[in-house]
Amino acid sequence: MPTAATENPWSYSLRLPHDPRAAAIARITLRAVLARHGMGGFTDPATLLTSEMVTNAYRHTTGPAEMRIRTVEEGRLRISVWDTNPDIPPPFDKPPALFDRSSA
Repeated sequence: MPTAATENPWSYSLRLPHDPRAAAIARITLRAVLARHGMGGFTDPATLLTSEMVTNAYRHTTGPAEMRIRTVEEGRLRISVWDTNPDIPPPFDKPPALFDRSSA
């Protein structure tokens, strides 16, 4: 498994428009960042997860989204995607103790 160097932590942010091409732009950017930092071994799973998160942001909101890629610690990478929708979708809008898994 590839590792991320923590001596030189890095972070990239990308603002994505509400556009059906946003997931493709995010994937291309992610691949370039991972290749630049010698983390090509993360490319396939990271690309799949990023594509899913950006697609969800596009489908469930009408505004832009943002993607952040950064090193966390040795051997770890964090990719975050958030959108401009202030509403938390069900079932995550309830405290964990009130969430009934049988109704999900």
